[in-house]
Amino acid sequence: MDERLTLGVSSNAPYGFETKPQIEWAGQVYARSSRVLSVNITPMAAYELTEKFSVGVGWQLQYLQVRLKSATGVPPIAANSPTAELRGEDYNLGFGATVGALFKPWEGTQLGIGYRSPIEHNLKGRLVVGGNAPTPIRANIIMPETVTVSFQQELNERWRGMGTFEWTHWSRFGTFPVFNLQDQVVSELPFQYNDGYFISLGTEYDFTENFTGRFGLAYEWSPIDEANRTPRLPDANRFWISAGLSYFYEDWLEVDIGYSHLFPESESININPDHPFYEGITIQGPVNDTNVDIVSLGARLKF
Repeated sequence: MDERLTLGVSSNAPYGFETKPQIEWAGQVYARSSRVLSVNITPMAAYELTEKFSVGVGWQLQYLQVRLKSATGVPPIAANSPTAELRGEDYNLGFGATVGALFKPWEGTQLGIGYRSPIEHNLKGRLVVGGNAPTPIRANIIMPETVTVSFQQELNERWRGMGTFEWTHWSRFGTFPVFNLQDQVVSELPFQYNDGYFISLGTEYDFTENFTGRFGLAYEWSPIDEANRTPRLPDANRFWISAGLSYFYEDWLEVDIGYSHLFPESESININPDHPFYEGITIQGPVNDTNVDIVSLGARLKF
């Protein structure tokens, strides 16, 4: 807007996953399919207080959708067992805030800190068991807050190094009751997660005025361990390798492409009577030979 004030808006999907095991399998009472989708839009403003210090604030508007399916019995005792589906959406959106600061103590060095607030979602939907009539339901879920600390250091005119540490308050993601319209509990979602941590180091290099390349390594401590791991999301600690490329067209357009390969550690699922999701059936087994590939494409316009 002027030399000190900048306005912007971003859109991303901060939370989401989809898993789909076989319909008939030993753990079908715990998961037949699972899907979580989110869309977050954040208008924001940043102000340069001095040449070395800037602050920014934003307002989060977030949509959340949840689809969880499981069987009502296990094979071979209950072959062709009916599916129970729990479906919920936050049509009214959840609201939150972001705030951050950027400090440039001397030429070529930047230090940043950011905070993303928790967001409460009032999900409304239905519970359907087999061919029975759906039961209207509601549930309140709070998505966690995040604190991020980062740095960037110029190594020469073209080469920069950077790093990030991030903490996510997943331990607030405990047990969420699901109510019918009579305020009776018809189900529970006992996630019981731990806090999550992420640390990364990377570098970027300006090949030309129009092309910048990036490479980075990271390690992420998952909020899920053997005490709360389920087939819905058999997550584990993981190592990241990432690379990317940016193309700058004059001063008003930037196009980014990125690729990450994740190496999750081999872990186990062990649902027993001490597990929060235990439904009377014990299942045990390894989760290994897993990997994740992420491809992203983005664009930024300046006007």
